[in-house]
Amino acid sequence: MQGRAWGNEFRTTTVCVDEYDGQVPKGRLYNPYWGVTAFNSLMEFLLKMEELLDSMNFPQSFTEPRSFSQPQENLTHAPPKGEVQSGKRGTFAVRVHFRQNASWQGSVSWLEGGREERFRSVLELAFLLNSALSGEEPSEKAKRTSA
Repeated sequence: MQGRAWGNEFRTTTVCVDEYDGQVPKGRLYNPYWGVTAFNSLMEFLLKMEELLDSMNFPQSFTEPRSFSQPQENLTHAPPKGEVQSGKRGTFAVRVHFRQNASWQGSVSWLEGGREERFRSVLELAFLLNSALSGEEPSEKAKRTSA
């Protein structure tokens, strides 16, 4: 399915955070292309999102990922029927528009808070999720470094 253009319903991934203890998110990712998959940390969330984006080949990665291990083959998943998902602590609609400079750029909507923000990197996305889940605004230092 290389090079296939996906419909809008596949471009948004719902992130359902059920627990947020010690700034460690635990929850589920939902995408109509992939179905539901659980994550137990920020790192696992990021790796599963990257795996999803790679499997859809959308948006295409600007750089080839590097690692110490052999690359895994991309598997194709059949899209399941649409389902409504929500998290106990928070629900976010993440839309990755670009994967450039070894990071993601896109937008995130906090569904319970009724707010949407754009992010220019995975780190900025993590700060936005933290600010919504902890009820705190991102620190001034974080705002300066992401500008």
